Amino acid sequence: MMFVVQRHRARRLHYDFRLELGGVLVSWAVPKGPTLDPAVRRAAFRVEDHELSYGDFEGVLPAGRYGAGDVIVWDTGTWTLATGALDAGELHFDLAGVKLHGRFVLKHTRTTAAGKQEWLLLHKRDDHAVPGWNAEDHPRSVRTGRTNDEVAAGT
Repeated sequence: MMFVVQRHRARRLHYDFRLELGGVLVSWAVPKGPTLDPAVRRAAFRVEDHELSYGDFEGVLPAGRYGAGDVIVWDTGTWTLATGALDAGELHFDLAGVKLHGRFVLKHTRTTAAGKQEWLLLHKRDDHAVPGWNAEDHPRSVRTGRTNDEVAAGT
C-alpha cells in the first residue's frame, strides 16, 4: 500500500502523513514532521481522510480554501502493517520511502472534548534509525526536487 508525506505551509507549517487504507488516504497532521530518531516522539493529529489521487498533489491551494498554502510531496513509498489496527488506536508499520524507512508506530493518546484525536508518531530502534534526524534538514520534494518556496513562486 502507498504512503505519502506532504510538507504543507498553511496557517502553520506541518507535514501531512498519509497511509493508504480502505481505499482512502488516512491522514494525520504532524507539526514538526516525521523523524528517523527513535528518541523523539512527534505529536500527530488525525485529520479528514483524503482520496487516493490527492497523494500526487503538489502545488498551491488558493486563499480562502481550507488548507490554503503551498504543498510539496516530501516523501512517498509503500507501507506494510506489522501489527495493530487503526480502530484499536495503535499501528506498527514499516515504511519503504525515499526519505523514510523502517518501523514506525502511530499511537492514539487521547481525544479532546472537541473530538480532536491526538496521536504520537515515532520511529522504532532498528537498522534505519538515525539519531538527530530532522525532517527540516530535507526540504525538497521527492517528485520534482522543488522546495515549498519554489512551488509558491510557481517555479
